Amino acid sequence: MTSLPGGSDDRGRTSRPRPLACARCSTTAEAPQPTWICSVENGSRHYFCDACSREHLRAIEGRLDSSWW
Repeated sequence: MTSLPGGSDDRGRTSRPRPLACARCSTTAEAPQPTWICSVENGSRHYFCDACSREHLRAIEGRLDSSWW
């Protein structure tokens, strides 16, 4: 699909990305970090920092929900 000339889908909004927060320990980051992971559980995204990711690697590889670990 194409937009009309001069048109914009964002209606002039200049939204800043919200800071990410680790779903486990609440560590925050201003932008997506390459060492963080994103897990989709029950249709919603959960981000986990690198420290929590390393600590729970076996559970993550086993595809267990974060509520289990």
